Amino acid sequence: MAVADDNDVEEGLLRPELASGELKPVAPAVRVLGLPVHVASGAAYCVASASMVLLNKATLSSFEFNSTTSLLFFQCLVCVILVKLAQWSGVVTLEPWNRKIIQAWLPVNLIFVGMIYTSFFALKHLGVPMATVLKNLTNLFVIGGDYAFYNKTYGSTVWLTLGLMMISAVCGAATDLAFNFTGYFWQLINCMFTAAYSLYLRGVMDRLVNLTVNKSRLDEYSMVFYNNLLSLPLLLVLIWHSGELDTLAQEPDLRNPYFLTAAVASSLLAFCISFATLWFLSSTTATTYSLVGSLNKIPVALIGLVAFNVPWSLQNLFSILLGLGAAVIFVAAKRGPPK
Repeated sequence: MAVADDNDVEEGLLRPELASGELKPVAPAVRVLGLPVHVASGAAYCVASASMVLLNKATLSSFEFNSTTSLLFFQCLVCVILVKLAQWSGVVTLEPWNRKIIQAWLPVNLIFVGMIYTSFFALKHLGVPMATVLKNLTNLFVIGGDYAFYNKTYGSTVWLTLGLMMISAVCGAATDLAFNFTGYFWQLINCMFTAAYSLYLRGVMDRLVNLTVNKSRLDEYSMVFYNNLLSLPLLLVLIWHSGELDTLAQEPDLRNPYFLTAAVASSLLAFCISFATLWFLSSTTATTYSLVGSLNKIPVALIGLVAFNVPWSLQNLFSILLGLGAAVIFVAAKRGPPK
C-alpha cells in the first residue's frame, strides 16, 4: 500500500511527534452529520483503514493479475499526483524540495519501499485474519529496537501481551487451514521492515528539524509525497528486474473493469486515509487513535474471514482473537511511562 498506516507498530510510525505528545487534541467546535466531530472523524478513519486493507486484498488475490510490483507503482504514482493536486488547490502545504532533506531521507525511503513491497506480497498470499495477527510480531522487533538503540525498557504488562501475541501467531499458524509458507515468509520480512522504518524514522526526523523551512518536524503530507515520489524509480528497477515490463501489457485484467475499479479505488483510499488520520488525530488523543486502530482490526479480520471465504476452525479463530485482543492491551500498556 502506498501509505504506511500500521498503527500496530505504534502511533508514532507515520508521525513520530505523536509518541512525544507534541500533537495536542483540538476541542470539537462543530458536529458532522449530527455527530460529535471526534466520533465522525473516528468513523471516517476506521472505514478508510478497513476498506484499504480489504480492497488491497481483493485486488491482489481475487483477480489473475500477476504484475504485483506494477500495481504498487500505480498506487504510489496516484498518491504523488493527488498530494500535488491538493497542494496546488491550497488544501495542504508541502516542504519545498531540498537536496539535503532528500539525501537524509533516502535511507528511510529504501526501508519504506521494502515495507510496502513485502506487505503487498504477504497480503497476496495470506488471508486477512492471519496477516493481521502476524503483523503483531512487528511490536516484538520494535520493543527490541527500543532497548538496543534507545535504551528503553517496559513493564511486565507489555512483555505479557507480547508473549500472548507470539503464542497467538504460533497457534494461529499451527491451526491455519490455508497455511501458505510464502505468505508467512513475506509477512515476517514485512514485520522486520516495518519495525526498522519506525525505529530509524525517529532519528531521521530529529535530524531533519534543522533542514526544514519552519525548523520543525517534517509533516505527514510531505512524508507521504516524498516517500511515494522517491519510491517510483526504485519500483521501476524492481519491475524491470522481475520481468514485468515484458508481461504487463499482456495482463488480461487490464481490460477487466472490475479490476481497474478496485485498483483505482485502493489507490484513492491510500490517499484519503492520510486526511482521515489527520482529522481523527486533531479531534482526539494519540492513545485513543491507537486504541481505535487496534480495535478496528477485529472487525477487519472477521470481515476478511467471511468475504474471502478463508478456511477456518474454532482453534484458529480463537488464536486470531487472542492476538487481536493482546494488541489492544499492548497499546494501552505501552502508553505508560518506560521503566
